[in-house]
Amino acid sequence: MISFVRGEVWKVGPDYLVIDTGTSGMKVNCPPSAAIGSRVGDHVLLHTSLVVREDSWTLYGFQTEEESLLFDMVQTVSGIGPRIALGVVATLSPDELRGAIANDDTSTLKKISGIGAKGASRMVLELKDKIGFPESTGLFRSQQATSPWRMAVGSALSSLGWSAREADLAMDRVAETNPEKVSTTDPDISVLLKAALRSLDRS
Repeated sequence: MISFVRGEVWKVGPDYLVIDTGTSGMKVNCPPSAAIGSRVGDHVLLHTSLVVREDSWTLYGFQTEEESLLFDMVQTVSGIGPRIALGVVATLSPDELRGAIANDDTSTLKKISGIGAKGASRMVLELKDKIGFPESTGLFRSQQATSPWRMAVGSALSSLGWSAREADLAMDRVAETNPEKVSTTDPDISVLLKAALRSLDRS
């Protein structure tokens, strides 16, 4: 997996950038705000998500790791693919998305291109136990509750069939037994995921 792309902007499109990494030029699809805000010659770092299809490999890039993780999480909702997920990130900030999900605010979700009433309801239903609360509400169990490692591990556990409650309990155990691993600035997600899976196997 390509976690990030760093280099000089070689070309700017309406919804993509071509990044000169020194050995190749990588086309990265991104929210229009990220593309329009860049200029040829700028040095950038984009957090990326690689979407693999039978006929294509497409790289999506975001200015923050949180946006990249939410892009992946939104695609776990039935009927939502990368195009709509990109629209979600382009339309709503991470905190705005969490607020809409937490408050069953389907009107806000319907502002996203490609999301109708049914799609908005599915987003609320399928993301409510995964995405956490907006920081402004003060409803987080702790600052760690929606830390990037928990979002990544939780999304992976969900894709493997574990419920949101089971995933939360497993991640709580991981945090308790591996404080030094979860407190680093760049935790190893694969190690934490394996620890969570071992915890679930013992439960």
